Amino acid sequence: MLPFLIGILLGLAAMWVLYTRKTRQLKIIEQDKQLLEQEKQIVVEFMHNMVEAVAGGGDREHMFQKIIHAAMLSTGAVSACLFEKRPDDTLKGIAVEGLFPPQRKLPKRNRKKYPTRAQFLESILQSETYRTGEGLIGQVAKSKQAQLITDAGNDPRVIQHEDPALEIRSIIVAPVLFKGELLAVLAVANPADGLAFTETDFSLVESLAEQVGLAIHNSAAMQIQIEKNQIDLDMQLAAKVQGLLLPKDYPSSQQVTFASHYTAAQKIGGDLYDIFPLGENTIGFAIADVSGKGISASLLMAICQTHLHHFAKAHRSPAEVLCAINSAMHKTMQRDMFITMIYAVFDLETEKLTLARAGHEPAYFYDSHSDGTLDVTPLQSPGMAIGMVDAEIFDRVVKDLSIHFGENDALLLYTDGVTECTNQAGEEFSGERLREALLAHGNSSAEAIIEHVLKSVNRFSGGAGQHDDLTMIAVKHG
Repeated sequence: MLPFLIGILLGLAAMWVLYTRKTRQLKIIEQDKQLLEQEKQIVVEFMHNMVEAVAGGGDREHMFQKIIHAAMLSTGAVSACLFEKRPDDTLKGIAVEGLFPPQRKLPKRNRKKYPTRAQFLESILQSETYRTGEGLIGQVAKSKQAQLITDAGNDPRVIQHEDPALEIRSIIVAPVLFKGELLAVLAVANPADGLAFTETDFSLVESLAEQVGLAIHNSAAMQIQIEKNQIDLDMQLAAKVQGLLLPKDYPSSQQVTFASHYTAAQKIGGDLYDIFPLGENTIGFAIADVSGKGISASLLMAICQTHLHHFAKAHRSPAEVLCAINSAMHKTMQRDMFITMIYAVFDLETEKLTLARAGHEPAYFYDSHSDGTLDVTPLQSPGMAIGMVDAEIFDRVVKDLSIHFGENDALLLYTDGVTECTNQAGEEFSGERLREALLAHGNSSAEAIIEHVLKSVNRFSGGAGQHDDLTMIAVKHG
């Protein structure tokens, strides 16, 4: 009987052991599940904070400050610092919260300038840089491997200070990466409960560092997009302003009519044309081309147009006007920029057309003779581009050229975007093809001349695309 009872007792004992073991396993599983849920919640909250940090805009320093604040809330650390990688591969503290200990021995610095010790330490962290491989921060940056130090007091890699408030008991340092590229290093120090960081904390910080990398990358991409949108807006505004500078209506005359065409290679360009009255019987008109494109070229052209209107009132000689513009702009223009220009004045009473050329492509003159013959010739007057040389040289070179501009005559002014337009084979349209187009259609109206030339250019280019601003003025004597 006794053996039987012993057997029953042993069986019950085994069942109890099995029960308690399973109960313990269930508790462990439940605890692990709770820990995973807590980590999941922390990561979710951290990602939420990152979204707010990135979407909040502002400068990068402000965003980084939000990041380390979120890291401290998530890990329970009492201090944290984020070290940003610089273009020269050094690391610099860009955001700090709490009394995060400097990673070098404290320098002798006047602490009286700083109201609090935290501000003093922050000034140190944000003024010093660390080489890749230097100290614990530099080692993590070099290896791109996170480090958990549970007992920092006995680890030679950790810098300790005499001030007890700066003691590092435990620290986690993690690289902030995006697609394998180091962006920063995140460090959190000293859990608020006074214990050491655990492997769970370490895993969590690594996860948070991954989210930081994504946040920084997205912030940079967002900032680029914002800047691009701002540039696009600036370009649109500049294009509208430039459009306002170009004439919409031309001086009315029974003798001559004007037509123009302007197409910028970019949203805004560096070409200019202008047609304006100088008196009851005199009309001035000009075409110009600034070296380069974009906003700087358009601004320079706007300045040039202002000078043109001012000096055209003071001088009747086109050459004198160009000399005055060059004198006004030469010293203020960049050395690598210049303006080519033709300025002409037409007297309605005498039918005398006088022009001067500042290094611009020569205008083509459609000369209809009384005997029915005609010629198309380039008007070659000497001159240099505005802004290239000082007045002493420029004024000696530029000269006026006068012609009789009579009935059925035509004049075509253009920029090099017309003659240098290329086809699929890389061949240029050339001045000769432009001359042939004017020879074939010079007896048409000013509008028709422009239309025929554009058709010739487009037919020649065959969809090769426009690489330069394209501008023309056609003048036709009734």
